[in-house]
Amino acid sequence: MPHRPHVLILSSPLGLLTPVLESAYNVHRLWEHPPTEAQDLIQAVVVLGEAPLDTAVIERLPNLKLIACFTSGYDGIDLDWCRARGLPVTHAPAVNHEDVADHGLGLILASVRRIVEGDRSLTAGRWTLDQRLITPSMKGRRVGIVGLGLIGEAVARRVEVMGCPVAWWGPRDKASRWPRAASLLDLARDSDVLVVACRADETNRGLISAEVIDALGPNGLLVNVARGSLVNEDALIAALKSGRLGQAALDVFEAEPTPASRWAEVPNVVLTPHTAGATGEAVQGMLMLLMRNLAAATAGEPLITPVPGAG
Repeated sequence: MPHRPHVLILSSPLGLLTPVLESAYNVHRLWEHPPTEAQDLIQAVVVLGEAPLDTAVIERLPNLKLIACFTSGYDGIDLDWCRARGLPVTHAPAVNHEDVADHGLGLILASVRRIVEGDRSLTAGRWTLDQRLITPSMKGRRVGIVGLGLIGEAVARRVEVMGCPVAWWGPRDKASRWPRAASLLDLARDSDVLVVACRADETNRGLISAEVIDALGPNGLLVNVARGSLVNEDALIAALKSGRLGQAALDVFEAEPTPASRWAEVPNVVLTPHTAGATGEAVQGMLMLLMRNLAAATAGEPLITPVPGAG
């Protein structure tokens, strides 16, 4: 019988991958017990890219060949640390960006057109014929996008079709048919809707600061489909409670799962539990790339989707 490589799943939410991985690998799950007896055999670890990498575990795996992120994002991985140890990292790029953009558009519409509020009003029996919920139109609303990557571009295409002027900002200029603002503050001041769609790392933690939130203002809507660490959440909540920010629609949070109690008294929010990119088709695409990268690493072949700058 051919030798079956050993892999270790570090993140318990990825336990659902076990049956598929077991078709080709001996699978260990860290949350069940440390793989003490198999630590010399493990060639790859499977992680969620947003979860902080447990480097103490990694250092006990002398024959490790790969850190495989199931997700597109890899902000929990210290690439400098991996590079210093010659550890390559893979991820699942260009798989779910269209789904995330769809969800982002849904959050915008749910907020601007007050869809969630209307649903709650109807189901609570507050709909009467002599009252009608009047909402703003999407047409003409200025949409600013923070980070014009695959997700940002997909959001821009969608809102442009709806008659929304689009602008964007990122730390580096790039060719685009949409104008780049001179600064993030300028983008916020000139936007009715500000969509956070940039990659997260330690350099841009809290990028959407109290100052940016105030620049967006009492009629503005902040949408985050990127990472919770990009937004100063305490400042956001304070601005919503005081009316200095009009609305927020969030799919990601500083701590996940976010406590329900944290948002119980916060007005004008639409919240979803980090589901923007979690479609069946996207999960299948991420799983396919994971399996291909694991196969390449254990066979000593070139990786399919390596993260630039890792080992």
